[in-house]
Amino acid sequence: MEYWYDVLDANESILSFGDITGKVQAIVFTTALISLFERPANAHEDEEATVTINWAELLSGYHKCCYTLEHNLHHGDWVRQVTYSASLDAIISSTTNNTNTVVLAWREKSKKPLKMTSFNVAEGIHAFDYHSRLNLIATAGINNKVCLWNPYVVSKPVGVLWGHSASVIAVQFFAARKQLFSFSKDKVLRLWDIQHQLSIQRIACSFSKSQDFRCLFHFDEAHGRLFISFNNQLGLLAMKSEAGKRVKSHKKPVTCALYNSVLKQVISCDEGSTVAFWMIDTGQKIKQFTGCHGNAEISTMALDANETRLLTGSTDGTVKVWDFNGHCHHTLNVGQEGAVDISQILVLKKTILVTGWERGITVFRLQNFNQYFIQPEKWKGGIQHCDDILCAAFLPPQTLVTGSYDGEIILWNNNTENAHYVLHPDYQRLLKSKWDTEPQKLLSAGRSHSACPSANQATLGPCSFETNTKYNNAVVRLCILEARKNTAETGGANLVSCGGSGYVRFWDTFKKQLLAEFLAHGGVGSIIMSTDKSNQYLATGDLDGQLKIWNIEEYCLNSSKSKVTQAPTLIRSFRPHEARISSLEMCKPGGRLLIISSSADCSICVTDVFGAPVWIFGQEKHWQIENSFSLPKRDTNVMKSESQEESIREIPLLSKEESCLDLPERSLLDKKNKDDSTYNVRPSEVINLGIKYKERNILKKKTHNLYKGEFIQKSSSAFRSLSIGTLKELPEVTKPAFLWDPEKYFREEPKEECSQIPEPPLLSETLNAVFDEKNLFPKEILDRERRAKQLYQETSSEVKIKRNKKQL
Repeated sequence: MEYWYDVLDANESILSFGDITGKVQAIVFTTALISLFERPANAHEDEEATVTINWAELLSGYHKCCYTLEHNLHHGDWVRQVTYSASLDAIISSTTNNTNTVVLAWREKSKKPLKMTSFNVAEGIHAFDYHSRLNLIATAGINNKVCLWNPYVVSKPVGVLWGHSASVIAVQFFAARKQLFSFSKDKVLRLWDIQHQLSIQRIACSFSKSQDFRCLFHFDEAHGRLFISFNNQLGLLAMKSEAGKRVKSHKKPVTCALYNSVLKQVISCDEGSTVAFWMIDTGQKIKQFTGCHGNAEISTMALDANETRLLTGSTDGTVKVWDFNGHCHHTLNVGQEGAVDISQILVLKKTILVTGWERGITVFRLQNFNQYFIQPEKWKGGIQHCDDILCAAFLPPQTLVTGSYDGEIILWNNNTENAHYVLHPDYQRLLKSKWDTEPQKLLSAGRSHSACPSANQATLGPCSFETNTKYNNAVVRLCILEARKNTAETGGANLVSCGGSGYVRFWDTFKKQLLAEFLAHGGVGSIIMSTDKSNQYLATGDLDGQLKIWNIEEYCLNSSKSKVTQAPTLIRSFRPHEARISSLEMCKPGGRLLIISSSADCSICVTDVFGAPVWIFGQEKHWQIENSFSLPKRDTNVMKSESQEESIREIPLLSKEESCLDLPERSLLDKKNKDDSTYNVRPSEVINLGIKYKERNILKKKTHNLYKGEFIQKSSSAFRSLSIGTLKELPEVTKPAFLWDPEKYFREEPKEECSQIPEPPLLSETLNAVFDEKNLFPKEILDRERRAKQLYQETSSEVKIKRNKKQL
């Protein structure tokens, strides 16, 4: 049996069915939206009795709003499948017989009798499917073949797909890709390329082990999910996105990404329980930890107040506290040995709050962090939400805000842990201070679909909304606008919520008022968001990978009697991801406001607000952040003052809550070095997780002074004081004289006093001359003296001439 209706005019619809005698029948309705059948004459207006319509009445034409069609061409064979094709305007039916296996009953509106054509398939078929754009009918043959037929050619199939080893029991087209699924009796699933008539994928051994089973087959093409039933079991196969040329940061979908402003690093996690660390300046991966929670998915992460501890929440029901060397210090038993869906971890001064899978808040008090395994404690305020708490935020000095799946936002006093107010887009109400004694009363009121509170709940606004839109207001993210300091006196929004059907809402928590709401992403379901520290920009991301950046600097700064529905200025809209955006983070390293986004497409992207290119962490080419992202053209004085303010804001002297309460300067997750007077900072502890507030702030102040051009004190780590920048252009340098005339400077010269003297005569010659009998003064001696004088004069004149030439 199958029911078809015209999507353009639902009044026209056809109910077709076949029986075990081979008869195919159909009821054609002409006014389906008004009435399917004529109302009995004796029926009362307010009567809702069951009306029985027999087939004889339909054949007689008594009911004017419908008529019947039928044929019996299968001749007593059991009709296995029947459907109506609007493009063919024919009813298609099939049997397991080898004659008249597939019958097309063409519906001609001018004639009531049906025109019949049929295909004969050897041994019969189990099922068929029709592709309207390809104009093909695929049949699942008992003879192990999948045949492709042209509806207008009944003599033989236009194609035969070979490959199954058992009879084929189900077929269905993948219309968008011109492909075909087929499933056989031996539990083998094949995917075929219709154009080339080739099997491109084979899947086996992934299904139920039952031998004798009845199969129902359905492919949800819109979501890429294939459903196969095996008697009382249902199998689901989900299609993964195609592995294209896009760079992947992780092997599995990324669930969260954080920015560590101390180390200038991005931390990401995925469904495969892997945590990775990336340099924000270049996009290079530094390290990664695998199997952090075994095989369980890491759903969210958080950093402690001074960003020296990492907390990871997993579906295995635990939250783990890590240092950046991969050592787990504590394991928080969140799920009580059960699987949970953790959506957020909120680290406060004295507590760690975990939400996501139940109506209550799971709290861990940091005073008990003296052992490895830590159990949760009771939240004093009890259960106030009517549905699962999906997110939380802290508004200094003591306001805790939680949002739930049903759209309610509850304001708590974090010191007393009591709830005092409920915000909702359709109503607001005051809570009693001791509602924890009556949790069941709130539960029953919340679960009923009349969302109007009772009189004793001090209703302050309208509170009626329809059941089908109850969960369209689900609060997925909450952001506190801390930069707006004077909202308590001047009014204006200090809280932003999003989720539901793509709406963003601005709230005034002091006056308990919804100031504005606008549709940020239409028709995509739930969205997430993030804002920068100065609360000037808001980034929103949706399930399709679309990212939008809004300017909220002047949005809802003052209270108004009427709700604002106009959206703020949209600065940029683009699509950096191919799938759902799982987290957003806005950071400002080096004075550039960057947006970090992670997605289910296994990538982590970074870009800026003003249109810079999108870079993906893990890509082969590393970027240089100072060259890749340019600052907008703004007033230099304004930019200078903003950069100085941002530099001051980046020094986390205390956590957000501690700065308001003026508490000791120490991380609550760090128990080392309690004696401040004897603590010496070692170079390795500049990035060590055990560093304390006081010493780390001294180092940051020294580094901050470097950029102001002031005197820099001696730091324990030389690399913390390096200033790296572009070199200045050097002036043109002339070559020195020794390069032009090297002989002048490097050739050895004889000294004036040491002129060249001829070698003395041999001793034998001298003795012969001395002892010459004839002459007392031998002639040779006189000649030698004469030659020596002459040689001395010549040598002296040559030396003088050379010296004069060099001087010239």
